[in-house]
Amino acid sequence: MTLKQGQNHMTYRVESIDIELQLERRLQALGLTEGSLITVLNNDKKGSLTARFRGTRFALGKRIADHIEITEVQAS
Repeated sequence: MTLKQGQNHMTYRVESIDIELQLERRLQALGLTEGSLITVLNNDKKGSLTARFRGTRFALGKRIADHIEITEVQAS
């Protein structure tokens, strides 16, 4: 599934980021890398979503969120 399909207050693991190289490098510099955990804070499905990764809140546009593949992290 993509990050844009993620549900509010759920944590996911980033499987891949498939977007133009310059933008992918920028996301990596912010700490969003394959294998990192990301929590969706607000995803109203209309536009950008708010997420937390590496302890910081970020707003990601729909186009970016559509190119980040994730899997749900099981609660332990």
